[in-house]
Amino acid sequence: MDERGCMKKVHVFTSAACNYIPKVRVLIQSIKHWHPEWAIHLALSDQIPAGIDLSQEPFDEIHPADSLGIPDFSGWSFCHNIVELSTAIKPFMLKKLLDRDDCASVIYLDPDTVLFSRLDEVMTALEESNLALTPHQLHPESSVAAVIDNEICSLKHGIYNLGFFAVNSTDIGRAFAAWWAERLYYFCRADIPNGLFTDQRWIDLAPAFFEGVCILRSPRLNVAPWNLTTRELSGTAPDQVLVNGDPLGFYHFTGFDSGAHIIMSKRNATGNKTVAELVDWYSAATANVDADPLSQVSWRFGSYSDGTKISPEARLIYRERIDLQKKFPDPYAPGLDNFKTWLEVQGKSEYPKLFDQTTAKMETFRLNQILTPGFQAGVSQSKLSLGLMTAHMLQALLNADHRRRVGKRAWEILSNEGMAGVIKRISK
Repeated sequence: MDERGCMKKVHVFTSAACNYIPKVRVLIQSIKHWHPEWAIHLALSDQIPAGIDLSQEPFDEIHPADSLGIPDFSGWSFCHNIVELSTAIKPFMLKKLLDRDDCASVIYLDPDTVLFSRLDEVMTALEESNLALTPHQLHPESSVAAVIDNEICSLKHGIYNLGFFAVNSTDIGRAFAAWWAERLYYFCRADIPNGLFTDQRWIDLAPAFFEGVCILRSPRLNVAPWNLTTRELSGTAPDQVLVNGDPLGFYHFTGFDSGAHIIMSKRNATGNKTVAELVDWYSAATANVDADPLSQVSWRFGSYSDGTKISPEARLIYRERIDLQKKFPDPYAPGLDNFKTWLEVQGKSEYPKLFDQTTAKMETFRLNQILTPGFQAGVSQSKLSLGLMTAHMLQALLNADHRRRVGKRAWEILSNEGMAGVIKRISK
């Protein structure tokens, strides 16, 4: 309780689109069982469709993505696929909760995690820390295969698994949330060659940038296929599972839908009966989610307003072109003069290789080689844009094909808009 008599509490949230809510219920049930004192929130990486009633879902509050105060949301969201958007909104939701008068701390849990006992050590850690993280790995691997599968995988995707984090409602906690939100506004994408993996790689910098970062080293937290080689699971699932002799805190069923979880759990915990029982339990717990009508709801940001599916090529072009972001601030919108029409007419002319199945993969790779800040149209970002212009100039000097494309594009701008158009782009 603060000096004004406001009762402080823990706020926990997860992030998912409408169609994933049936699976999220398994997590929420486990939170309510082990921590009924926590307030539970859903950061909805979606819009609630007309005719869909979510009032009976097991959340205290639901926060659609466009209610999180993200600047120029329509254009910004268009730059992301569903995985990127679901991760990109996390720091904005964190900021919103930390700003509440009744907030003592905030915990995030991925929608495919499940609690199996209380997490009191997390709350104890936050009594003296601003931020708590769990590493993917706690101990060195003992085989080359496991080093490749797990340690090198962590180097690619991030040292800390962002299926969990906890942040204290302190000045430093809020500063961390603001910093992370700024980074993800421009750089939340799966682009491992450029050092990015959605929201996760940024957190490698957190212990260097912020005081009071606690690295939770309990093996019972965030158990997942990537650390089963160095943790011993025993007992009976689901209620009596032990990790190195202590009760399992929470397990991360990542990659379950694709089948990757089962493959990696068998590879990293060969013959472990308890792990097999956990996998079978989660399979049974989520067996009927596809039959739930909510699981069939289409992702709102996956289609234009007329229902046409948005292609990855469309998102890539829009993300790379500030002029298009400015011209079409709502790229989902219907009408004759909209981004979809531009893409079908002009886009295919300017990016022929991107729309040819035989060359699309290599062209996508080429366009992604130059790391750009993504959506910039809503605010002045001259420094970021100057860096982009310099990168294009350098690429043009080194690559004749790129030089021809840049020259062609510059001539088009000069012909259609005159020198004012060129100056406008250089200054943005």
